[in-house]
Amino acid sequence: MDETNITTNPDSKSTDATPRVFAHSLKEQPTSYWQPLSAHLSAVGTLAAEFAQAFGAGDMARVTGLLHDLGKYTREFQAHISGQTQHVDHASRGAIVALERYGPLGQLMAYAIAGHHAGLADGQWSADSQRTALAQRLDGSGLPALLPDWQREITLPDHIAPPTQIRPRSKDFRLFSMAFFGRMLFSCLVDADFLDTESFYAAWDSHRTPRRPPSEASDLPPLRAALDAHLHAKQQDARPTPLNATRARILHEVRSRAALAPGLFSLTVPTGGGKTLASMAFALDHAVQHGLRRVIQVIPFTSIVEQNAKVFRDAFGELGDAAVLEHHSAFADDPRQAKEARDKLRLAMENWDAPVIVTTAVQFFESLFGDRPAQCRKLHRIAGSVIVLDEAQTIPLPLLRPTLAALDELARNYRCSIVFCTATQPALSDARFSDLIDQPRELAPEPEQLFNELRRVTVRHEPLLSDEQLAERLRASPQALCIVNNRQHARALYELLRDSEGVRHLTTLMCAEHRTQVLNDIRARLTASKPCRVVSTSLIEAGVDVSFPLVLRAEAGIDSIAQAAGRCNREGLWQPQASEVLVFGVDPGQWKPPPVLKQCAEVAKGTLRRFKDDPLQPAAIQHYFEELYWSKGIEALDEKDLLGLLRESQLDSLPFETLKRLYRLIDNAQLPIIVPFDDTARNAINELRFATGAFGIARKLQRYTVQVPRKGHDALLSAGAIQTIAPEKWGSQFMVLVNPSLYDDHCGLTWDNPVFMKSEQTVI
Repeated sequence: MDETNITTNPDSKSTDATPRVFAHSLKEQPTSYWQPLSAHLSAVGTLAAEFAQAFGAGDMARVTGLLHDLGKYTREFQAHISGQTQHVDHASRGAIVALERYGPLGQLMAYAIAGHHAGLADGQWSADSQRTALAQRLDGSGLPALLPDWQREITLPDHIAPPTQIRPRSKDFRLFSMAFFGRMLFSCLVDADFLDTESFYAAWDSHRTPRRPPSEASDLPPLRAALDAHLHAKQQDARPTPLNATRARILHEVRSRAALAPGLFSLTVPTGGGKTLASMAFALDHAVQHGLRRVIQVIPFTSIVEQNAKVFRDAFGELGDAAVLEHHSAFADDPRQAKEARDKLRLAMENWDAPVIVTTAVQFFESLFGDRPAQCRKLHRIAGSVIVLDEAQTIPLPLLRPTLAALDELARNYRCSIVFCTATQPALSDARFSDLIDQPRELAPEPEQLFNELRRVTVRHEPLLSDEQLAERLRASPQALCIVNNRQHARALYELLRDSEGVRHLTTLMCAEHRTQVLNDIRARLTASKPCRVVSTSLIEAGVDVSFPLVLRAEAGIDSIAQAAGRCNREGLWQPQASEVLVFGVDPGQWKPPPVLKQCAEVAKGTLRRFKDDPLQPAAIQHYFEELYWSKGIEALDEKDLLGLLRESQLDSLPFETLKRLYRLIDNAQLPIIVPFDDTARNAINELRFATGAFGIARKLQRYTVQVPRKGHDALLSAGAIQTIAPEKWGSQFMVLVNPSLYDDHCGLTWDNPVFMKSEQTVI
């Protein structure tokens, strides 16, 4: 094939006969409408540099952008883009040039360039690798030759300034810092690449709209003003009770510390003390004071992301809808899908360009160790943020040390402030964490005094109660809440009580819209003093505003017991002696807890014995976490030895893919099933059948999904109970329940013989 015919733009209106090379084509359009490769590379370089300025790596990011599609300067790729050949590796060539020209800095750039479509690979091959290692990509054998156009159209600097802000904590963490920085550089590249490509196609596609400009610090002062107005109105309407006075004092004291230098903070306030809005008020004050860009609220459970996002939207008034982005994994990018199916969903992949992000711990922390473009795309936007970790004690023990190291990296090198926000503060001040993280500064006024002021319950422990005994206790109490450790136990208890007046059931086998309706009914019954007996999984413990005179809690960690206590006498209307939290043991042969929960419960039993009078006091919580963290030795806090893996690496053998595989907050993968619960859900499902973009529809459907283990998903699929929506467009991304008999009005998703549920022992 003649080279000139491949690279010349015959339809150009220009009289310039210089051959042209293209980045992106448009079907059924002459090449005069295609995107020139030099224009794409220049735009991506400029955008990537802008993103990386937040952590002093603009020069590296600009050149990374210029080189990322260098391999498109080949006859083979230009034939491919015209539809004449199969896929061509266009990423490896730029990685090779980066390493050849820029040495160690080029090595980090090479990881990002080589992986900007397939994902970050390990530097060296291992038996568990799914991707070709970077070392093999850099070999260059079999790659097509570059056309001479690239040297005329791209100007590369002789030298690159290294990042100015990256300082490893110690020599032991040098490679950890380098890997973290490599992931941030990758984020800048893939986001810039996505945005420029999206912008090009949006200009020709009426169904696509370009992204809004990214949020900056200037977006935050109006939000702070709106929040101030909301808090003022809320305090004006509040009854003059001692509890409300304490909440107002907490809010004032926390906000008064906003001028403190960015870094690590703790906010230790008992449940019911107003942490949610106090933490947001501090975050906005602190961000405005120090020129930070956004606020990220990290929440442990998907079930309350929507709830907290609504609290913030309401607080921001008319600014709320545009300011708050909620993001969780209801419809996450699935690397097992065909590339064509994933490409259709690129517009639905968030890049966190809003001033306030509400996301899950899984989404946030797994992204910090991620390797895929869609997962890492948002990372650079975390730089210069206030990160509020709600229920900070829920970081899984086997990943605690690498997680703390990542948080320290964000605070040390990416100008983030991090707030560990919880009623049960993990013992991070312990000297045994000093190699990982600095001691957080407390924002709350005199936490021990606060716990005394806000003490509203009496905790009692009974070693064993059968399901029949539990049911009898609930029948004897007009208003009571019982929280157990897995969905199967909750369902069994509910069935025992189904015929009792006012019995309600809560589980994540209900979609979020269904749970909201049940919670609204529960609150109405409590307010009207009607019988209300609720059986729930632990989902009710995190941020759900309900108040019962009696709460029964299956044995768990002290932090879980404290959360359960926050649903008892929440407004302080009764004396503590009349507000009981009964912690009970269950038959382990019948309801076997997951291993981590069992460990927490065992340590908690010791704390309950030692601090019998008040196991929720700060000294008891400190004792519990110290025992929990060190009961199995320091190795148990980095079970997969991620930190050791990085200490033993070199710059050319960074294990990006391996880190992602080993760092998983949830071991058992959960897959979403859409429930056609009401007309809104049914209409959105129908829209998916005809839409060309899924972003807005997917967000609507988040409230109508139920996450199930893979075994359950596969069983339902085999039985024909679920089906894909428009698989020719979306692949298997959207699965809808088509057998309505499997969704119960009281229990959510159910079927007669849920064998997989028993084997999975799902906690929530």
